[in-house]
Amino acid sequence: MLDKFKTRAIVTFGLGFIFMWLGAHGATEANVNYTAKPRVVLPPNYVKEIRPPSKKGSPVIVDFSIFVVDINSINVEDMDFRVDMFIHQRWLESRLEIPDDIFEEGDDYVTLLPEVFENFWQPDPYFLNSKIAEIATLTHKFTSVTLYKNKTVRYAARMHAIIACQMEFQLYPMDIQVCPIYIESFSSNNQKVKLRWSDSGVTLNPELKLLQYNLGQPLELEESDGYMPEKVGNFSRLTVYFRFERQIGHHLIQTFAPSSLVVMLSWFSFWLGLDAIPGRVTLLVTCMLTLVTMFTGADIPPVAYVKALDLWMAGCMLSVFAALAEFVVVKVLDVQYQYQVNRIPKVLPMRISNMEKGQCATVASWEGGAVRSRKATQTPTTPGQTSLQGNGGPPKPARRQSLLSVAWTDTDTGVEKIMWREIDKVSRAVFPILFFVFVLLYWPILLMKSS
Repeated sequence: MLDKFKTRAIVTFGLGFIFMWLGAHGATEANVNYTAKPRVVLPPNYVKEIRPPSKKGSPVIVDFSIFVVDINSINVEDMDFRVDMFIHQRWLESRLEIPDDIFEEGDDYVTLLPEVFENFWQPDPYFLNSKIAEIATLTHKFTSVTLYKNKTVRYAARMHAIIACQMEFQLYPMDIQVCPIYIESFSSNNQKVKLRWSDSGVTLNPELKLLQYNLGQPLELEESDGYMPEKVGNFSRLTVYFRFERQIGHHLIQTFAPSSLVVMLSWFSFWLGLDAIPGRVTLLVTCMLTLVTMFTGADIPPVAYVKALDLWMAGCMLSVFAALAEFVVVKVLDVQYQYQVNRIPKVLPMRISNMEKGQCATVASWEGGAVRSRKATQTPTTPGQTSLQGNGGPPKPARRQSLLSVAWTDTDTGVEKIMWREIDKVSRAVFPILFFVFVLLYWPILLMKSS
């Protein structure tokens, strides 16, 4: 029994040792395969900190392209906008050793893992005027690396960036914002790395739509070399200009049309007359407050200089204010007219004419439908002056002139004309004409400058 027990122990120990050895050997093989995986394409003496070799004095050419997925959050207060995009970089890495067995049949490229790409030399472009630029992630970073048989490396990534843009609002809401994106190599100057737009350049998503803007096409692309004093050198730079043209339809419906109707509504006060003073005052004050509320509640960029919308707002409010001032003027004239009429008795035009000539000794006055004669005597006063004595006496010349300044008799029709009523009649035509002249000057100039 003891011999059997020893035999079993020896067999068990031997099998355990064999399994442990096989496991250790398999793990070593796996580690060797994993660590050696980048060596499938990288030579033993490859140094990723050194750029690919090129002709003497020639930089490495990096082709760059962008596919714009979406543009949103155009913020006029912070003067920036957000771009979601795919970026693609392509360059030639002549140091690679590419065996044919890594390509599938019929393919001339192979997709590498991002971990493998960390062992490659990489260009370092960045967005010069970006506030935030980062690669999109979900469970991992959305990047891919493709290696072609001709030793071309293609890097792709899904990114989103917030780009700063110096906006101008003098022509708001007919403004056009030109916002560039500057792409520049960070550490390699233009003698080592040169960025270049590829044939596709910058492509827009055909389903891309903006709420308040039209995106001008085609986009303007530019390649240049810029001196960077903080990095002390000239660096290759790519530029794409986005042209945002604001749509006027929203502001026509929300601002221009309602404000024009409010101004036209204020003209109705010229037909109300002074017998409806509460209604006239309420109408004009309500129009003024409506315009103030409309423009203060509008989405207007908070800038210090005058905008085109400010001029429109000033024109509308000035028109309503002028109508309110016209009401004050005619009310004052009406008070003066009523004061003169209630204090001075009415006289016939013939009497006034005879009094001025000093040729009539008796005049007739109508009182209650009866005619009564009064004796008029001429007093020896200064030549050219006459005075009549009687019950109540005639009006003094100065007082009669004051009456004639607010009311007069038409010599052709003999109808009494009252000044405040004539001012209202003239205002019914003058105010619309002046506002239409303002409109005819405002829109052509604005459209001419915006174009």
